[in-house]
Amino acid sequence: MLTIRRNGTNSHAFPALFDDFFSRELFNWGNNNFSSTSTTVPSINVKETAENYEVEVAAPGLDKKDFNVTLDNNLLTISCTKSTNTEEKGEGDNYTRREFSYQSFQRSFELPKNVVDEDNINACYDNGILNLTIPKKDEAKQKAPKMIEIA
Repeated sequence: MLTIRRNGTNSHAFPALFDDFFSRELFNWGNNNFSSTSTTVPSINVKETAENYEVEVAAPGLDKKDFNVTLDNNLLTISCTKSTNTEEKGEGDNYTRREFSYQSFQRSFELPKNVVDEDNINACYDNGILNLTIPKKDEAKQKAPKMIEIA
């Protein structure tokens, strides 16, 4: 039986060694197949202005062709699917390394009914950010307060 003696100075060093060893991704050689980044959902900011709703999706490393944006009644759905496939062959060596990965996410938002101008929604992807501008109908836009005179 192995006995571990603890003293006041080294009580945390030994468990930290095991935590560091077991938390490493030993077989991840630059590919995100098993890392936590491939399973996360991107951050999304939603802002309402007087004229429209603005949605920002932080999704670096993707292309605009990877996204699908749909509006069904008042349900806005943003989804993305990306797959990569790489293969390396060594010259003169008898090895081949082939790796593939898939990333996907889907987020849905319910917009207020009869407020959105569906025909004029604009989307663009620039510098890792997907920007959606969803204009409001004229009757739903905020109007300046009306001053009422007191008689």
